[in-house]
Amino acid sequence: MQQSMSRQDFDRLMVPTYAPATFVPDRAAGSRLWDQAGKEYIDFAGGIAVNALGHAHPALQAALQEQATRLWHTGNGYTNAPILRLAQALTDATFADKAFFCNSGAEANEAALKLARKVAHDRVGMHKSGIVAFSNAFHGRTLFTVSAGGQPAYSKDFAPLPGAISHAPFNDLTAASQLIDDSTCAVIVEPVQGEGGVLPATQAFLQGLRALCDKHQALLIFDEVQTGVGRTGELYAYMHYGVTPDVLTTAKALGGGFPIGAMLTRDDLATALVVGTHGTTYGGNPLAGAVAGKVLELINQPAMLAGVKQRHEWFKEGLQAINQRLGVFSEIRGLGLLIGCVLSPAWAGQAKAFTLAAAEEGVMVLIAGANVVRFAPALNISEQEVAEGLRRFERACENRLEGGAS
Repeated sequence: MQQSMSRQDFDRLMVPTYAPATFVPDRAAGSRLWDQAGKEYIDFAGGIAVNALGHAHPALQAALQEQATRLWHTGNGYTNAPILRLAQALTDATFADKAFFCNSGAEANEAALKLARKVAHDRVGMHKSGIVAFSNAFHGRTLFTVSAGGQPAYSKDFAPLPGAISHAPFNDLTAASQLIDDSTCAVIVEPVQGEGGVLPATQAFLQGLRALCDKHQALLIFDEVQTGVGRTGELYAYMHYGVTPDVLTTAKALGGGFPIGAMLTRDDLATALVVGTHGTTYGGNPLAGAVAGKVLELINQPAMLAGVKQRHEWFKEGLQAINQRLGVFSEIRGLGLLIGCVLSPAWAGQAKAFTLAAAEEGVMVLIAGANVVRFAPALNISEQEVAEGLRRFERACENRLEGGAS
């Protein structure tokens, strides 16, 4: 019999890098989850945009179980059919010719930034090493990616940081143009800033970055870790904008809950990373390849992607109705099923309190900074679950308003 564990055991056993919810999830199916006490929650968090097909999807279970009977891991001295099939599917579906597989979004961004510097150093020289990123971005927790992310709160305690990285305000093309020059090797940008507040880029901004990168022979990197694999209603958000990057990073939803990340790029750039220049032990393992291949097969379908856009409307209408009655949000924004509700000034800084109130009512939501409540549910969540989850969220907002500002 397995030992029973509680939330208090987290404080006793774990390095305190997180402050998890008071309840401990026990099991889940689709867009519903139950804690150890048997309480049911509707999941609007999706494992932070990871569980794109919900929890315990039967087809993903079958793919994992079938692969688990055949081959789990060999290391990077060998390749395997599931990961090659996944690479084929990703390159067939995108602008890319080549894929590099790893285990997370941070690793994918790390690979992208290393690729950009290697290409520039090979083609031009060591002086072409500048990286331009954007304020309030989030690209991961490695020292390189946390430096590229424009949130000093995540990086200031780990100085000295990698150099030659500068930041412009997001959606400010004029400011970006003052930083991008012939010494720039890469510009990295999220088409929708996720952790930074669910803030979509404008089309003019991304088009302008594309033009600046072309002018200065810099690589345009799209961090699609959170926006990728159907989240915005297109397979990748660059398709929504009509702006093609040189490098794209993807993770989160790619594995539907199984850890995997990927960097996608063109043939002419991929050749810069030769044997020994970069690597990973677990990246590209057959288990991840099998699950991600099934995820991509199920999501990259016209009906599924159209369904994401339909579900966006369900959420938008429901949240607008809540706001019309309660006036708790100053803005509702986002693309597809990545939605952010910006708290009105009276409730500024209290996004976490709203998520806690939501959990009390049996619905799981996220924050995106202190002022934004974020929704990133499964792409196949039912209309009934959206409606019920929003009813619970409305009760949570009522409870929070009755409790008063703190």
